[in-house]
Amino acid sequence: MKLTAASKVDSAGPSLSAAVGLLSSARNQTPVEDPALTPPLKWAGGKRWLVRQVATIWEQHSHKRYVEPFCGGLAMALGLKPGRALLNDINPHLINFYSQVQDGLKVTIEMANDAQLFYAHRDRFNRMIKQGKIQTQPAAQLFYFLNRTCFNGLCRFNQSGEFNVPFGSYKKINYVSDFHQYRKLFATWKFTSGDLEALSLERDDFIYADPPYDVEFTTYSAGGFSWEDQVRTAALLAAHPGPLVLSNQATPRIVSLYEKLGFTLSYLEAPRRISCTGDRTAAQEVLAVRGV
Repeated sequence: MKLTAASKVDSAGPSLSAAVGLLSSARNQTPVEDPALTPPLKWAGGKRWLVRQVATIWEQHSHKRYVEPFCGGLAMALGLKPGRALLNDINPHLINFYSQVQDGLKVTIEMANDAQLFYAHRDRFNRMIKQGKIQTQPAAQLFYFLNRTCFNGLCRFNQSGEFNVPFGSYKKINYVSDFHQYRKLFATWKFTSGDLEALSLERDDFIYADPPYDVEFTTYSAGGFSWEDQVRTAALLAAHPGPLVLSNQATPRIVSLYEKLGFTLSYLEAPRRISCTGDRTAAQEVLAVRGV
């Protein structure tokens, strides 16, 4: 991460008791999904259920720029509605979709819950990937259709970078062709696609980071997300001098890692919305904070 001097940080750091108090308040909140502006895409590990808890912390920093290095389906950003935001994801197809929505995307391709159409559109999308045409409006339209129609809304790519999720099994799909309702909010947000370390951060940015879960299924982009990536991500984030909230599945090694890096931890029961095994039972999640 690259820090800039665009903002100043208070010389007196927050107390541990204050951080614990905020986490206690967040933990006692009942998870409620914000119905105002829902994410336009299906996304594994979406955090709509966590918005209320993070909002308890965010409200004290809402004048700052909001940064999300792994923005995914935008559930948190849409729930908090920051005035300024830097939203990043390593998945270039996802960021192209958001950028096109920013520019007034309208879906004109045929959309139907039909296997033959799905595989035809998937083949066309993969040809565009090979041709280097992923940062285009047609690619964004295809990505939206594939996301809404594929199995469980998964986003998975093979070693060649091709989208390889099969056709889904939905009885009915409600497609959207116009995303005008997002444009006003998106107007003050910046979308980027790249590695966390390349982000240009201001010293007092409020960072919410939700890296891929520390589980076996992490291939949301062609490169995957290994344990080494988890360690590097946590260390980079821990070096940020401003307020930071980090969420992940509470595996023993994640808990140990975050504790060693000085995070204050709290635990929540997370709904498992999408699972490669079909297991939808609750999973324990850790909420880790620093500098709040």
